[in-house]
Amino acid sequence: MHAYVYKSQRKADTYVYLAKRDAFDVLPDAVREQLGTLSFVLDVALTPERRLAREDASTVRERLRTQGFHLQMPPRGLMDPLTEDWGTDA
Repeated sequence: MHAYVYKSQRKADTYVYLAKRDAFDVLPDAVREQLGTLSFVLDVALTPERRLAREDASTVRERLRTQGFHLQMPPRGLMDPLTEDWGTDA
């Protein structure tokens, strides 16, 4: 299975994995609005042996199969007090 990874230009360290390249229509409108512009960063083969830095590859594959996308949010410890996400459960 291939995944196409896009970086949010509005939310730091936030990425979207898509099952199909540029298939942004699978994203719920509220999610799409929050992420802003998405820039393509990677085309990756998600094999069972594949390790990802911050995500479990089997979880990403399952979400791509069931909903067409997977949203990778930044780890909670990386939130910056100088941004609007500080102190929220975003």
